[in-house]
Amino acid sequence: MTRGEKRPAADRKRVTPADLEAKLTEIESELTDTGEAVKPKAIAIGVGALVVILILAFLLGRRKGERKTTILEVRRL
Repeated sequence: MTRGEKRPAADRKRVTPADLEAKLTEIESELTDTGEAVKPKAIAIGVGALVVILILAFLLGRRKGERKTTILEVRRL
């Protein structure tokens, strides 16, 4: 069947609210299952990213502190 051709009346099926509700419930359950499966991985990736950011902040702050260190010379009179 090409675009623009009409289907015979026997091939058409009315979509009822029950059909829509059943399909949406099916999609929702699939998404819930997928979300539950991905959650532990997402938490692990988030914790890993946080650790990397903290290490970088520590190292960059340490380096900046070394550059601004003042040398104080004490002489006795």
